[in-house]
Amino acid sequence: MEDRKEKLVEEFGVYEEGVSPENEAYYKAYDKTLGLWQTVYHQVYVPTSYGEAHVVVSGPKDAEPLVLLHGMNASSTMWYPNAEALSKKYRIYAIDYLLEPGKSKVTGEVGSMEQVMDWYTQVVDGLKLERFTLVGASKGGWLAINYALAQSDRVDRLILLSPVQAFAWIKPGLEMVSNLSYAISPSKEDLNEMMSGMSVNADLIAEAYKNQYLLGTKNSEEDMLIVKMRPFSDEKLETLDLPVLLLIGDDDAMNSSKTIKEAKKILPQVETETVKDAGHFLSVDQPQLINQRILDFIEKHPVSTEAGED
Repeated sequence: MEDRKEKLVEEFGVYEEGVSPENEAYYKAYDKTLGLWQTVYHQVYVPTSYGEAHVVVSGPKDAEPLVLLHGMNASSTMWYPNAEALSKKYRIYAIDYLLEPGKSKVTGEVGSMEQVMDWYTQVVDGLKLERFTLVGASKGGWLAINYALAQSDRVDRLILLSPVQAFAWIKPGLEMVSNLSYAISPSKEDLNEMMSGMSVNADLIAEAYKNQYLLGTKNSEEDMLIVKMRPFSDEKLETLDLPVLLLIGDDDAMNSSKTIKEAKKILPQVETETVKDAGHFLSVDQPQLINQRILDFIEKHPVSTEAGED
């Protein structure tokens, strides 16, 4: 154990906690889902002024870094359909959002989106990442745009997987009713209904992940900063002068053709695609295609300066 800790400190400047968590059942469920990653990974904690950030790290040590921001309440384990493919050539850093279920621990006051962005900066600083590609899914896509706007000198490329509330308001529908019902009273039945509205084939979602998601949402408080999420102004989005990949599903509960239309109109360097036979959960519905689109996009847009860890 001490040898492992010393290696993690040497490699990251941070370490893996050995303390017993308050919510042991959720942590066990989290680790069970991580077993689906099918690749070698490390779990590390990065100290920040707001508490400790939990990050799942995988891929060659000296490879170009990809920072992954998960969807609402999804935690970093949601990347299980993508981790193996993305980490073959790149170093992936999947960060658990500090105000939702996951292993990040909040000890300080977090009352504004500016503080959330500062937290992310402290996390990537702790990981010794100067520049990186930022990948965000759903709510993580909105957060990724926010971070790219705040720290444009650190983000080389921006990859958005069905981002919510970014370019247009979420389209109303029965899926929103299912989400609201689940949020009010999380149950296995409501979870299955909610996920069926987000995925074209919810049966493909691993049971281990569903169980973890249910445990997490049952035992967590709502992120009150969610009310801050609204579409970005054209003036702000026009400043995102970097390569952007935007993917949505053709049966996407959160996005429509309007999302693509708005992004093309505003973003200087955007590439878009509506993925066939996919809902909002793109990485589950079409994992191989999504992985390949991400890898191809990165290859297509090489960075002019060397990115990675010090």
